[in-house]
Amino acid sequence: MNQEKYEKIFSRLKKANPNPRTELVHKSNFELLVSVILSAQATDVSVNKATKDLYKVANTPRKMLKLGEKKLKTYIKSIGLYNSKAENIIKTSRILLEDHGGRVPRNREALQTLPGVGRKTANVILNNAFNQPTIAVDTHIFRVSNRTGLAPGKNVLAVELELEKRVPEKYKLHAHHWLILLGRYICVARKPKCQECPIFDLCEYSEKA
Repeated sequence: MNQEKYEKIFSRLKKANPNPRTELVHKSNFELLVSVILSAQATDVSVNKATKDLYKVANTPRKMLKLGEKKLKTYIKSIGLYNSKAENIIKTSRILLEDHGGRVPRNREALQTLPGVGRKTANVILNNAFNQPTIAVDTHIFRVSNRTGLAPGKNVLAVELELEKRVPEKYKLHAHHWLILLGRYICVARKPKCQECPIFDLCEYSEKA
């Protein structure tokens, strides 16, 4: 796929949604961090449902530690892997207080030292909380990138690095939002809704409808 096509694709995605935002409901960087940790192998809808009540009682690292792992589980038990996620959130809250003054760090290296935070989660935080042009490759972006020909890659890191190299600078800040939404609602896994796709004619998927 040449750079001219890249430009056309992201120009259309921007026109359709000029200012995309994460669908995780949050009011602070800490809430966002917790929500992203919870979102692993879970939907944003299920996370938002659980955190709606959770953040009323524990929306800071200190309050989360006071809540404790056992009570935290009662709020997030509807989410997959809630036992390990609760443990990670409590450990992360303690580290934030002890090492970062209760604040969410704004660099990838520090973020990835937090329990439950990998490269993808760190990229989401850097992008949404600190407006850094990172691209967090989840299952949706991995599928869209390979299917459309945007950034074929055997693993998420390969796709991320290819997108970072190829996406025009002016689109990088919102690139991962546009691709996530495309994969979540149109370029879905089983039967992509090609007739609704804003980049249908630019897509290089050999089996598109």
